[in-house]
Order: sequence, then structure tokens, then C-alpha cells
Amino acid sequence: MAKKNNNRNMSYEEAGRKGGKNTSRQHDREFYEEIGQKGGKATSRNHDQEFYEEIGQKGGEETSRTHDQEFYEEIGQKGGEATSRNHDREFYEEIGQKGGETTSRNHDQEFYEEIGEKGGQRRQKKNNKNN
Repeated sequence: MAKKNNNRNMSYEEAGRKGGKNTSRQHDREFYEEIGQKGGKATSRNHDQEFYEEIGQKGGEETSRTHDQEFYEEIGQKGGEATSRNHDREFYEEIGQKGGETTSRNHDQEFYEEIGEKGGQRRQKKNNKNN
């Protein structure tokens, strides 16, 4: 049960909700962006990388429990479209280069043989379907 404010008949939750509605009517998007930025800067001063990793992990786990594959496909599509609007060919060449270098450092020849074989099998199946 919500606690009652001793000076009023309204609970703290009710008063907070009423105040929030009133504030949202009085302020625009810019106001909320500004206070969000201030809060983000204060949080970053007071917390380390481990904090952000932990809340990111928790958020990711909760999102995966509450959303289905269609949700991820939709946000992936939107993200890809936004990225392609905001970046040029050079950007993709650069991230492809970095990804290739990282993959090369992390995997041995056996890995490349395995993925090459899988790719060849897929191509063969596709060609057999078309014939």
C-alpha cells in the first residue's frame, strides 16, 4: 500500500504522478534532453566501466526476455538503414578492415578451412536448386 503524506490525503506516489504530469505539460523535449545529459554526465563521473557493463548486461537480459525475434529484426533493420544514411563507403571499408584483422588474430587456419567448406557446401546446394 502506498504511504500517505502526513500533511495531505494523497499518497507520495499519487503526488509524484500528478507532479510528473504537470511537469510534462510545462516542458518540451529540449528540457528533458538537457536534464538527461546532465544526469548522464554526473553518472559517468561517479561510475566506472564495470558499472556500465553490469547495467548493459542486465538490460540486455531483460530485453531478451521481453522481446521476440521480430523485435530484433526490426531494430536491426532500422539501425542498418540509419548507419547507411550516415556513413560512406570509406566507413564500411574501415570497419571491414578492422573486423578482418581482429578475426585473423583470433582464429587459426582450421577456422578458415571450416568456414570455407561451409560456404562451398551452401553454394553447391544453391546451384543444385537452380538446375
